[in-house]
Amino acid sequence: MVNAPASLEARIAEQASALGFAACGFASAGENPLRAARLEEWLGEGQHGSMEWMAARLDHRRSPQGLWPAARSVIALGMSYAPAHDPLALAGSGTHARISVYAQGRDYHDVVKKRLKALARWLVAEVPEAEVKVFVDTAPVMEKPLGEAAGIGWQGKHTNMVSPSHGSWLFLGAIYTTLDLAPAEPHRDQCGSCRACIDACPTDAFPAPYRLDARRCISYLTIEHKGPVAEDLRAGIGNRIYGCDDCLAVCPWNKFASAAQAIREFLPRAELVAPRLAELLALDDAGFRALFSGSPIKRIGRDRFVRNCLYAAGNSGNAALADQVSALTTDADPVVAEAAQWALARLTSNP
Repeated sequence: MVNAPASLEARIAEQASALGFAACGFASAGENPLRAARLEEWLGEGQHGSMEWMAARLDHRRSPQGLWPAARSVIALGMSYAPAHDPLALAGSGTHARISVYAQGRDYHDVVKKRLKALARWLVAEVPEAEVKVFVDTAPVMEKPLGEAAGIGWQGKHTNMVSPSHGSWLFLGAIYTTLDLAPAEPHRDQCGSCRACIDACPTDAFPAPYRLDARRCISYLTIEHKGPVAEDLRAGIGNRIYGCDDCLAVCPWNKFASAAQAIREFLPRAELVAPRLAELLALDDAGFRALFSGSPIKRIGRDRFVRNCLYAAGNSGNAALADQVSALTTDADPVVAEAAQWALARLTSNP
């Protein structure tokens, strides 16, 4: 008996797996009215904070065809970065800072895009009439809703993708194509009554399940927010200096994620797993650039990074940091100087 040839969708999924993608699914490039309405509501309430680009390119975000009218299908892809260590192990440390798991290795933008391009080249070689565009995080693409529509997981109550096989640890990318690919069934929500992610948030950034107020999210505050962080949120930042893993790390579905599936480039650099606050506070611009070469952290610049480290110092209760903090109260950057003044007051005040 001769086996029927594998479908194009099956061959794409096989090639994606060979390139290191842990998840692959297919969705229509057409607009989903409910998805578009939820985006508009979120933007209308101002919960995107200062991320003006979210609203500026709303028409492009509403659907893949809004960005590229010729698109017919979306290939949604996920690449695992499941950690081998406990992301919450340094919680409460007064000497060490916490960097989000995804930023402890090489910049995922570069790693994922390189493999997306390889998959796109393979697809065009297989089907020469196909046109393709690849995206990873930096374009107006709604990767998480598209991933859900493509069946690779669902958007959990923390608004991030959850996979039954890989938990909350997936980098997402997408390939738009002019090919008509058979769409998958949207993934069923399997959060149930669990609210571990909501309860874990130290700044109460979830006004309701499946709703994130970025203005209170530590990842937004430490990465996207450029000015001083509101004082009532600083204590909640704790010792997190770039991003936050709390809502991801407590997800029960992570028990199915395996660190062995992670790509080599995502393995953490030893100096970023448990960085010492004292060393980070001493960074000048050149030192910052050297330390974070090839890292997504480099994108926020020395000043914003040191601002974050000062908030962590102020929360540390570690009086041994006071001299370093004091030296930064006259920093050339006014946001850094103000953060240092706040931290110094916390470190030198009577208990």
